[in-house]
Amino acid sequence: MDAIRENLQRIRDRIRNACGRADRDPGSVRLIAVSKTVAPERIRQAAAVGLNVFGENYVQEALGKMDSLGDLNLEWHFIGHLQTNKVRQAVPHFHWIQTVDRVKLAREIDRRAEALGKSMPVLLQVHLGGEETKAGVDPEDLPDLFEEVSRMSCLEVRGLMTLPPYLEDPEEVRPYFRQLRRLLEVLRDRASEPERLTELSMGMSHDFEVAIEEGATMVRVGTALFGPRLS
Repeated sequence: MDAIRENLQRIRDRIRNACGRADRDPGSVRLIAVSKTVAPERIRQAAAVGLNVFGENYVQEALGKMDSLGDLNLEWHFIGHLQTNKVRQAVPHFHWIQTVDRVKLAREIDRRAEALGKSMPVLLQVHLGGEETKAGVDPEDLPDLFEEVSRMSCLEVRGLMTLPPYLEDPEEVRPYFRQLRRLLEVLRDRASEPERLTELSMGMSHDFEVAIEEGATMVRVGTALFGPRLS
């Protein structure tokens, strides 16, 4: 627990310093602790030192952790590629889905949420950088996806998310973060309720400071918090 506490303090210092450079309130940035491959007992330790928002990439792995940690008041975000056939399991248990990138997926989330009487906050995942291995809607198709999803009764489109290319120099990632911010501005200009479009989920352990400088409201940090992943 001491290691997680120390890592968390360093991360919070980095967030505060990045916000200072961007003239932002540190409270405007939410830290999503990426707990992929992290054992439930370590998540419990993270919760004990003040973290309560966790991001998971795989539905089955996450459900086991949720069951083990059901006594804690935690908020769970789905941040991986969501297969349509996993939506039935995901919707009852996750508080946010950050990776909506196609109409078929959105329709299934909406259908399952409606059956539960649940309103689901979602982010639209945008594919930046041209990497074939990563999911997301292409920027030119984003407006159409936004229009379709915005009409769904049980989905709340709250903003955008991206997984840009990993580059050793965080400054080289800055253009992708800036592009996502500009894409959100375009959506806000055409949205009927622009005040609901406030979230930019971007930036990970090695580059989240640059993401904050470019407007990130959620940063997804795993390695810097829990150490290198086991797999």
